[in-house]
Amino acid sequence: MKKLVIIGGDAAGMSAAGRAKRTLPDMEVTVLEKSEDVSYSACGMPYNIADPERDINDLVVRKAEVFREKQGINLLTGFRVDVIDPDTRIVSGVTLRGDAFSFPYDNLMIATGATAIRPDIPGADLPGVMPLKSLNDGRKIKAYIAEKRVRKVVILGMGYIGLEMCEALRDRDIEVEMIKPRPELLPWMERKLAGIVQEEVEANQVRLYPGRHVQQIIKKDGRMAVVCPEETHPADMVLLAMGVRPNSREAGAAGLELGPGGSIAVDKTLRTSVSSIFAAGDCSDAFHVVTGEKTWIPLALRANRSGWAAADNICGKATILEGVVGTAVFKVFDLEVAKTGLTVDEAREHGFDPVSVTIETRSRAHSHPGSSTIYAHLVGDKKTGRLLGAQLVGKEGAAHRINAVAVALHGQMSVKAFSDTDLSYAPPFGPTWDPLLVAANQLLKKR
Repeated sequence: MKKLVIIGGDAAGMSAAGRAKRTLPDMEVTVLEKSEDVSYSACGMPYNIADPERDINDLVVRKAEVFREKQGINLLTGFRVDVIDPDTRIVSGVTLRGDAFSFPYDNLMIATGATAIRPDIPGADLPGVMPLKSLNDGRKIKAYIAEKRVRKVVILGMGYIGLEMCEALRDRDIEVEMIKPRPELLPWMERKLAGIVQEEVEANQVRLYPGRHVQQIIKKDGRMAVVCPEETHPADMVLLAMGVRPNSREAGAAGLELGPGGSIAVDKTLRTSVSSIFAAGDCSDAFHVVTGEKTWIPLALRANRSGWAAADNICGKATILEGVVGTAVFKVFDLEVAKTGLTVDEAREHGFDPVSVTIETRSRAHSHPGSSTIYAHLVGDKKTGRLLGAQLVGKEGAAHRINAVAVALHGQMSVKAFSDTDLSYAPPFGPTWDPLLVAANQLLKKR
């Protein structure tokens, strides 16, 4: 009986395990998950934390018992893999109880995800200094807020998670300050659009401190304090939202090739540099459809899709994943913020001759009630006319509009071809000329 061992039991890992058992029911599938949680909606944690009445376990999509009893998957929680031996095809480690274990495999899939970055500063390990990455992180944060009656939080970082959490905390009437070392909010975003997001955050009484380097976190007068050269920020809790890094240490130690950002390098079949080992999800890299080069963009859809593809290839069903374009969307208070493809700077770095345009228009027909301002930013290549990327910000209509550009990027459409697309129109949903078409027509004038 063929043995498949999967390290990691969240999106990519459980997607692969379920797919493999459906395809080859007789395959012996073992999943080793270091925590006690599998298959949960990590992206829903800020919204759950915003509501003190909701149980954090509502985010569990499928309990471990379901995988074991209904799908016949040998799912083992509390099993931390420390060593991968490609020569003997054995993985080994210890359980949460301290018991050693080892499992042989015919094929191995690594789905170890990513881990939150912790700053290397004094006090980063103090109680009340917490990241938000795993479901258990969410449990700890929610319990800490309730037990300590938290009234002020300092967030280190101003990325997706930091901005989503600042809204969640303000919903609970908790004072929020955000600190980051770089001088700009959302440095990847076109400056006008980033300014709109900053105005929205500050209008909700969140204080931003960009360009600050945290020296240490201390206990002071029974509270914590984040110490910067310019000032000290007292807090009841410190949230670490400084980004994530791929969990690839064991893979690297086993001699597997690593890619961008230290992620595990895989080909379009999700196979690593060792033929019997596959990797999927946030621990592995991907090909960028626009540039054709390797990239590391940890996002949920890619994790689930790559888990399926890896399982298909392990089971003998040839499957190719062409890659990603980096489509992402998040909500910050009343704004929808969306992006896909390349920024101007990224396009230039990859050898394109980028031109861009930013337009301001209405989310609905001018005569329809409820219309609001929407901003669209498009990037194209002056030499070839190819569409390269987009960003959207608005109170409505940004989140789903970005998908049209994502599809165009996967199809390698030109700006001209995109400007000719037959997009839908009705007054409650948009003007006759959709904001993306207005932007595309303006961008055509720059060729």
